[in-house]
Amino acid sequence: MTTDDSERYSIDLDDGRSLKIVPETNREELNEKQLVDYVGYRRRWIKWLREQGKHPQKREGYSDYTVYETAYKSARFDRWVWADEDRYTIPPTGEHASEYIDDDVVYRDVSNSTKGKIEEALTRYMRWVAQTSHVAEWEHDQLFSSGGGDAPRDYLTRRERRLVREQALAEDDGWKIASIVCVSLDAGLRPVEVGRARTEWVDIVNRVLRIPREDSSKNADNWRVSITSRTATALENWLEEREDIDKYADTDALWLTRESTTYNSRALARLLRRLFDEADIEAGGRDVTWLAIRHSTGTYMTQERDLAATQAQLRHQSAQTTLKYDQVPPEQRRDALDKM
Repeated sequence: MTTDDSERYSIDLDDGRSLKIVPETNREELNEKQLVDYVGYRRRWIKWLREQGKHPQKREGYSDYTVYETAYKSARFDRWVWADEDRYTIPPTGEHASEYIDDDVVYRDVSNSTKGKIEEALTRYMRWVAQTSHVAEWEHDQLFSSGGGDAPRDYLTRRERRLVREQALAEDDGWKIASIVCVSLDAGLRPVEVGRARTEWVDIVNRVLRIPREDSSKNADNWRVSITSRTATALENWLEEREDIDKYADTDALWLTRESTTYNSRALARLLRRLFDEADIEAGGRDVTWLAIRHSTGTYMTQERDLAATQAQLRHQSAQTTLKYDQVPPEQRRDALDKM
């Protein structure tokens, strides 16, 4: 690519900066045909970021500052994938993204807030990839906060957990929504786990979910997850109600949408936003996704018990993942010191 080409393959941003569609370090890894292919790919990605990435339904894009930072962070990730695979390949997969965080980003000599910003950029990128390709959605619990600490940024307060549960119980269309919400509040279900949930997971008598190895989203272990008696009651009523619904006749899926499909992160985010609206809960700038429920479960389980209990309840393979919930408020630490 010539100097003229470099000028042509750049975008002038409103803040006066010029964004190279393909950074020099990426160009050096590609032959001419691969470069042409990658330029088109990057154009589509950056266009989406600028025009609709923030709120696709509203056609609202990100600020040029966020576009600039996200574009370069995603290009570095692409370059890492090529090195890992020893070949040019697009788009990346969720497995690539998880390995990149675990094997590269975690060990960088940068602040935790910088690592959090990398995770957020990767989340945007993988969301676009899932919407525009065959690649499945990336299910990821953010390890670092872009605000500087390690605690999850977006989670429900205790009051909001109560209001969401109460609103779900107020629904007048049976026990399905109530059971999804109650189970997720207890078990911190990831969106993919809500979609994969099966009737045989449910053990009402012992008040546990038994998640088989093949159904765990990390696909690495069998889990026995505690649920409350209130949640067990909701599940018992839902299972009884479910038997009389025709669309469940030939499936063991615990929950299906109105369209008879399994739930995914987008459907669950819409559900949670609706519950927020109906319960008059202010989002306050938070990213209202189903993982906000999971993060709240981890946060309060750690405060009430310990990291070991949180690791078991949230089904974390790595203790490092659970450490982000070790953010006990100062007043609670003072109480502990007074009692020592």
